[in-house]
Amino acid sequence: MHVDLAGKSISLRGDNNPVVAALRDALVANGATLGDRTDPDMLILSFPLLPAEGLSVEALLARAESIGDAMGQRGHGRILCIISAAAGMPMRRHPDYSRKMASVLTTVRTLAMRLGPHVLVNAVGLGAIGEPLVAGDSAMLGHTSVKRPGSIAEAVDTALFFADPLNTYTTGQMLSVDGGWSAGYGRSF
Repeated sequence: MHVDLAGKSISLRGDNNPVVAALRDALVANGATLGDRTDPDMLILSFPLLPAEGLSVEALLARAESIGDAMGQRGHGRILCIISAAAGMPMRRHPDYSRKMASVLTTVRTLAMRLGPHVLVNAVGLGAIGEPLVAGDSAMLGHTSVKRPGSIAEAVDTALFFADPLNTYTTGQMLSVDGGWSAGYGRSF
Protein backbone atom coordinates (compact mmCIF):
# COMPACT_ATOMS: atom_id res chain seq x y z
CA MET A 1 0.00 0.00 0.00
CA HIS A 2 1.31 3.44 -0.86
CA VAL A 3 0.57 6.53 1.23
CA ASP A 4 2.38 9.85 1.04
CA LEU A 5 4.17 10.32 4.34
CA ALA A 6 6.88 12.67 3.05
CA GLY A 7 7.85 15.12 5.76
CA LYS A 8 5.97 13.25 8.51
CA SER A 9 7.82 12.35 11.69
CA ILE A 10 6.78 9.12 13.34
CA SER A 11 7.77 7.71 16.71
CA LEU A 12 7.39 3.97 17.33
CA ARG A 13 7.30 2.83 20.94
CA GLY A 14 6.62 -0.42 22.74
CA ASP A 15 6.87 -4.06 21.85
CA ASN A 16 9.21 -4.98 19.02
CA ASN A 17 7.77 -7.78 16.90
CA PRO A 18 7.68 -8.79 13.21
CA VAL A 19 4.54 -6.71 12.53
CA VAL A 20 6.19 -3.57 13.92
CA ALA A 21 9.44 -4.30 12.03
CA ALA A 22 7.50 -4.57 8.76
CA LEU A 23 5.50 -1.44 9.61
CA ARG A 24 8.72 0.45 10.30
CA ASP A 25 10.02 -0.53 6.84
CA ALA A 26 6.72 0.44 5.17
CA LEU A 27 6.64 3.84 6.88
CA VAL A 28 10.16 4.64 5.70
CA ALA A 29 9.38 3.36 2.19
CA ASN A 30 6.45 5.79 2.13
CA GLY A 31 8.62 8.77 3.07
CA ALA A 32 8.25 9.03 6.86
CA THR A 33 11.10 9.98 9.13
CA LEU A 34 11.37 7.71 12.16
CA GLY A 35 12.84 8.77 15.45
CA ASP A 36 12.40 8.83 19.19
CA ARG A 37 10.92 12.31 19.21
CA THR A 38 8.64 13.65 21.92
CA ASP A 39 6.76 15.76 19.33
CA PRO A 40 6.10 13.45 16.36
CA ASP A 41 3.37 13.94 13.79
CA MET A 42 2.32 10.38 14.59
CA LEU A 43 2.91 8.14 17.59
CA ILE A 44 2.62 4.39 17.10
CA LEU A 45 2.44 2.29 20.24
CA SER A 46 2.89 -1.45 19.91
CA PHE A 47 1.56 -3.66 22.67
CA PRO A 48 2.45 -7.37 23.02
CA LEU A 49 0.56 -9.28 20.33
CA LEU A 50 0.78 -12.72 21.91
CA PRO A 51 -1.13 -13.51 25.08
CA ALA A 52 1.10 -12.94 28.08
CA GLU A 53 0.51 -13.04 31.80
CA GLY A 54 1.76 -10.17 33.92
CA LEU A 55 1.51 -7.70 31.05
CA SER A 56 1.77 -4.03 32.00
CA VAL A 57 0.26 -1.45 29.66
CA GLU A 58 0.26 1.57 31.96
CA ALA A 59 3.60 3.07 30.89
CA LEU A 60 2.70 3.05 27.19
CA LEU A 61 -0.74 4.47 27.89
CA ALA A 62 0.81 7.27 29.95
CA ARG A 63 3.13 7.98 26.99
CA ALA A 64 0.12 8.17 24.68
CA GLU A 65 -1.60 10.67 26.96
CA SER A 66 1.50 12.85 27.37
CA ILE A 67 2.37 13.00 23.68
CA GLY A 68 -1.32 13.29 22.77
CA ASP A 69 -1.67 16.35 25.00
CA ALA A 70 1.32 17.95 23.26
CA MET A 71 -0.20 17.14 19.86
CA GLY A 72 -3.47 18.71 20.95
CA GLN A 73 -1.72 21.89 22.08
CA ARG A 74 0.02 22.29 18.72
CA GLY A 75 -3.20 21.47 16.85
CA HIS A 76 -2.44 18.22 14.98
CA GLY A 77 -1.28 14.65 15.35
CA ARG A 78 -2.16 10.99 15.24
CA ILE A 79 -1.83 8.13 17.67
CA LEU A 80 -2.12 4.51 16.58
CA CYS A 81 -2.05 1.53 18.92
CA ILE A 82 -1.17 -1.93 17.60
CA ILE A 83 -3.04 -4.31 19.90
CA SER A 84 -4.71 -7.71 20.05
CA ALA A 85 -8.22 -8.24 18.69
CA ALA A 86 -8.90 -9.53 22.22
CA ALA A 87 -9.41 -5.85 23.08
CA GLY A 88 -12.85 -6.02 21.52
CA MET A 89 -13.65 -9.72 21.99
CA PRO A 90 -12.24 -11.21 25.20
CA MET A 91 -10.68 -14.66 25.07
CA ARG A 92 -11.70 -17.05 27.83
CA ARG A 93 -8.31 -18.71 27.50
CA HIS A 94 -6.53 -15.43 28.31
CA PRO A 95 -8.70 -13.32 30.64
CA ASP A 96 -5.96 -11.09 32.09
CA TYR A 97 -4.46 -10.39 28.67
CA SER A 98 -7.93 -9.63 27.27
CA ARG A 99 -8.62 -7.22 30.13
CA LYS A 100 -5.37 -5.35 29.53
CA MET A 101 -6.04 -5.10 25.80
CA ALA A 102 -9.57 -3.83 26.52
CA SER A 103 -8.06 -1.12 28.74
CA VAL A 104 -5.91 -0.01 25.81
CA LEU A 105 -8.98 0.21 23.55
CA THR A 106 -10.86 2.19 26.19
CA THR A 107 -7.94 4.61 26.38
CA VAL A 108 -7.92 4.94 22.58
CA ARG A 109 -11.57 5.93 22.62
CA THR A 110 -11.20 8.26 25.59
CA LEU A 111 -8.22 10.02 24.03
CA ALA A 112 -10.09 10.35 20.72
CA MET A 113 -12.89 12.18 22.52
CA ARG A 114 -10.57 14.34 24.60
CA LEU A 115 -8.04 15.25 21.89
CA GLY A 116 -10.42 15.76 18.99
CA PRO A 117 -10.80 17.39 16.59
CA HIS A 118 -7.09 17.92 16.01
CA VAL A 119 -5.65 14.55 17.04
CA LEU A 120 -6.87 11.24 15.57
CA VAL A 121 -6.51 8.23 17.88
CA ASN A 122 -7.14 4.69 16.59
CA ALA A 123 -6.09 1.06 16.98
CA VAL A 124 -5.40 -1.97 14.84
CA GLY A 125 -6.60 -5.14 16.58
CA LEU A 126 -4.74 -8.22 15.38
CA GLY A 127 -5.96 -11.78 15.50
CA ALA A 128 -3.91 -14.77 14.36
CA ILE A 129 -1.15 -13.27 12.19
CA GLY A 130 1.84 -15.02 10.62
CA GLU A 131 3.18 -18.52 10.25
CA PRO A 132 4.46 -19.17 12.88
CA LEU A 133 2.09 -16.90 14.76
CA VAL A 134 3.45 -13.51 15.76
CA ALA A 135 0.03 -12.32 16.97
CA GLY A 136 -3.06 -13.99 18.38
CA ASP A 137 -3.63 -17.51 19.59
CA SER A 138 -3.61 -20.70 17.50
CA ALA A 139 -7.08 -21.56 18.82
CA MET A 140 -8.39 -18.52 16.91
CA LEU A 141 -7.69 -20.22 13.59
CA GLY A 142 -10.51 -22.72 13.96
CA HIS A 143 -12.90 -19.83 14.58
CA THR A 144 -12.01 -17.45 11.74
CA SER A 145 -14.29 -16.97 8.76
CA VAL A 146 -11.37 -17.10 6.31
CA LYS A 147 -9.81 -20.25 7.87
CA ARG A 148 -6.21 -19.05 7.71
CA PRO A 149 -3.87 -16.77 9.62
CA GLY A 150 -3.49 -13.24 8.31
CA SER A 151 -0.21 -12.10 6.82
CA ILE A 152 2.08 -9.49 8.30
CA ALA A 153 1.54 -7.46 5.11
CA GLU A 154 -2.23 -7.42 5.74
CA ALA A 155 -1.65 -6.08 9.24
CA VAL A 156 0.79 -3.43 7.96
CA ASP A 157 -1.59 -2.26 5.23
CA THR A 158 -4.28 -1.63 7.83
CA ALA A 159 -1.87 0.41 9.94
CA LEU A 160 -0.94 2.42 6.83
CA PHE A 161 -4.62 3.24 6.33
CA PHE A 162 -4.59 5.01 9.70
CA ALA A 163 -1.30 6.76 8.85
CA ASP A 164 -2.57 8.03 5.49
CA PRO A 165 -2.91 11.85 5.53
CA LEU A 166 -6.05 11.45 3.38
CA ASN A 167 -7.75 9.65 6.28
CA THR A 168 -9.02 12.62 8.28
CA TYR A 169 -12.35 11.45 9.70
CA THR A 170 -11.68 8.14 11.46
CA THR A 171 -10.96 8.39 15.17
CA GLY A 172 -11.68 6.36 18.30
CA GLN A 173 -11.86 3.13 16.32
CA MET A 174 -10.27 -0.30 16.35
CA LEU A 175 -10.09 -1.98 12.98
CA SER A 176 -9.81 -5.74 13.53
CA VAL A 177 -7.49 -7.70 11.26
CA ASP A 178 -8.54 -11.12 12.47
CA GLY A 179 -10.11 -13.06 9.60
CA GLY A 180 -13.59 -12.59 11.05
CA TRP A 181 -12.79 -14.01 14.49
CA SER A 182 -14.28 -11.05 16.35
CA ALA A 183 -17.43 -11.18 14.20
CA GLY A 184 -18.69 -13.80 16.63
CA TYR A 185 -16.56 -16.89 16.54
CA GLY A 186 -14.46 -15.78 19.51
CA ARG A 187 -17.27 -16.30 22.00
CA SER A 188 -16.73 -20.05 22.16
CA PHE A 189 -13.33 -19.80 23.77
